[in-house]
Amino acid sequence: MDRARRRIRIWAGTVTAALALSLTTAHQAAAADVNNAKNAGFEAGLNGWTCSANSGTTVSSPVHGGSAALKATPSGQDNARCTQTVAVRPDSTYSLSAWVRGGYAYLGVTGTGTTDVSTWTPDSSTWKQLTTSFTTGSATTSVTVYTHGWYGQAAYYADDLSVYGPDGGGGGDPDPAVPAAPDGLRVSGTTPSSVSLAWNPVPGATGYTVYRDGTKVTAVSGTSATVTGLAASTSYGFQVTATNAAGESAKSATVTGRTTAPDTGGGSGLPKHAVTGYWQNFDNGARVQRISDVPSQYDIIAVAFADATPTPGAVTFTLDSAGLGGYTVDQFKADVRAKQAAGKKVVISVGGERGTVAVNDAASARNFADSVYSLMQTYGFDGVDIDLENGLNATYMTQALRALSAKAGPSMILTMAPQTIDMQSTSNSYFQTALNVKDILTVVNMQYYNSGSMLGCDGKVYSQGSVDFLTALACIQLEGGLAPSQVGLGLPASTRAAGSGYVSPSVVNNALDCLTKGTNCGTFKPSRTYPGLRGAMTWSTNWDATAGNAWSNAVGPHVHALP
Repeated sequence: MDRARRRIRIWAGTVTAALALSLTTAHQAAAADVNNAKNAGFEAGLNGWTCSANSGTTVSSPVHGGSAALKATPSGQDNARCTQTVAVRPDSTYSLSAWVRGGYAYLGVTGTGTTDVSTWTPDSSTWKQLTTSFTTGSATTSVTVYTHGWYGQAAYYADDLSVYGPDGGGGGDPDPAVPAAPDGLRVSGTTPSSVSLAWNPVPGATGYTVYRDGTKVTAVSGTSATVTGLAASTSYGFQVTATNAAGESAKSATVTGRTTAPDTGGGSGLPKHAVTGYWQNFDNGARVQRISDVPSQYDIIAVAFADATPTPGAVTFTLDSAGLGGYTVDQFKADVRAKQAAGKKVVISVGGERGTVAVNDAASARNFADSVYSLMQTYGFDGVDIDLENGLNATYMTQALRALSAKAGPSMILTMAPQTIDMQSTSNSYFQTALNVKDILTVVNMQYYNSGSMLGCDGKVYSQGSVDFLTALACIQLEGGLAPSQVGLGLPASTRAAGSGYVSPSVVNNALDCLTKGTNCGTFKPSRTYPGLRGAMTWSTNWDATAGNAWSNAVGPHVHALP
C-alpha cells in the first residue's frame, strides 16, 4: 500500500513538472518583444543615464516624443557620451534605435559578448532615426547602450531610445498606446512642383506618415513635410497619420493643396552658365577694389557683407569708405548701376564666417525680409546671398526669403554659399532651405574649402583638393533635388584666400567638364551628366586680383563655353 502511494506521488509530480515546463515554454514562445531600456524618452530627466563630464541635460524643446529629450554637449576632449546598462537575455537578437538631431550623433552598444555595433549621422536640423541590431553571447545578461557626439561639434539631441527584443527582466518603460489622429493639418506653402504641409503635434507620437490622394508618400519625425514631384497648377488631397511602436493612428481630415503655375526659376537675365565672385567691403590684405574694378568674367557680384543689427533678424550695410580708399556711397551706387547695365547682377551677401544674423522666429523672418528689401531699394542690389556659416533655421529662413521674394518680385536673384557640411544631407537645414525655395532659387555655390574630408554621393570619403572631391560632393546636391542650373562650385581664388582647399583653376575646369560632359573626371564619374550646371564661384574677386586675376581668366571663359 505504501509503495503504491509512492508510485502515484512520483507520477503526479512528473506530470506537474511536465505541465509547468510546457506552460513555461509556451509563455516564452508567445512572449512579445519589449523595449528593455528604462527612461527611454528622458521623461524622468537623466534617471538611469550617465553622461561623461556632466555633458548631458534634459530639455523640453526640441523633443521627438513626450515632453523631454536629451541634450548633450561635447567640449574639449569630451564627446558627450551618455550610457545606460540594459538587462538582456543571452543568445538573443535586439534592435537598437534612437531619434537624434543637432550635431554629429552616434548610437551604439558594448558588452554584447559577440560583435559590438554602432551607427552615426552628420548634423541634422530635424529628427532622424538611427537604427542597428546586435546579438548577445551565451553568457550575456546586460549590455551598455550609448549615445555620443563628436569633439568640437555642436550639441546633439536624443530621444525615444529603444532596445527592442526579448524581455531581459530588468524592467523597461510601459508599452505605448496607438496615438490619436493629428489635427490642424494645413498647407504652409506651394511651388510648381511641391506642397508643404504642417500639423499639430500628437502626444506619444514618434513619427508621422503623409498620404497624397490616399497613397503613402513620405514619413517624417517632425510636424511638417514637403511633398515633391508634383505637377504644376494641380490640386491634391493630403492626410497625415501619427505613429509609434504601438501602431498607426487613423488618418487626419483631408486638406487640399494646389501647386502654383510653372516658373522659369530665379535669376532672370543671367547667362545659362555663370560665374559668381564675392567683393570685399573691407581690407584684409587682398587687393582693395571698387565694384567697377571687378572683371567682366563675373556675372554675379556678391557684396560682402551685410551686418546684423540689434533688431533680431534685421541687417544693415555700411560701405567701408575709409578702408576702400575714399570710395563714396554715390560712386558705389553708380558702379552697381554700371555693372547692371552691362548685364551683371549685384547682390548683398548676408553672413560670412563671423556673421551673427539669426532668423529663428516669425518676427525675425519679417525683419530680415524688410531690411534686405530696404537695402535693395537703397543701393540697387538685384537680390541677396545667404552665407550664414553659423547655422540657420530652415523654417523661418524659408519664411523670410519668400516674404522678400514677394516684395522684390520674380527677377530677384537668390544665391547661397553653404559650407560642405551643410549640404551632406537633404535633412540638413541649409539643404532643406534650398529645397524649400527651389522655385525662387538662382544658385547654391557650396564652399569646397576649409572642410577637410567629406562623403560623396557614392558613400565614399574624399579629401578636398581633387577633382573627385568637387564632383562627388556636387553629385549630392544634383541628385538630392536641386536643378543643375542651381548648382555651382565654390573655390578660393588663391592659396591666401582660404585656410585650405585651394585647387588650381585647371582642377575646377576639369570638375566642370566631368559634371557637364563626363570628361576629365577623376576616379569618381557620375552616373549621368548635368549639362545645365550653373557654373562656379570664388572667394574673392579681391584675392583673384591679388593673384593677377588668374582664377577668373581661366575659369570664366571655361564656364561660359560649357554646353
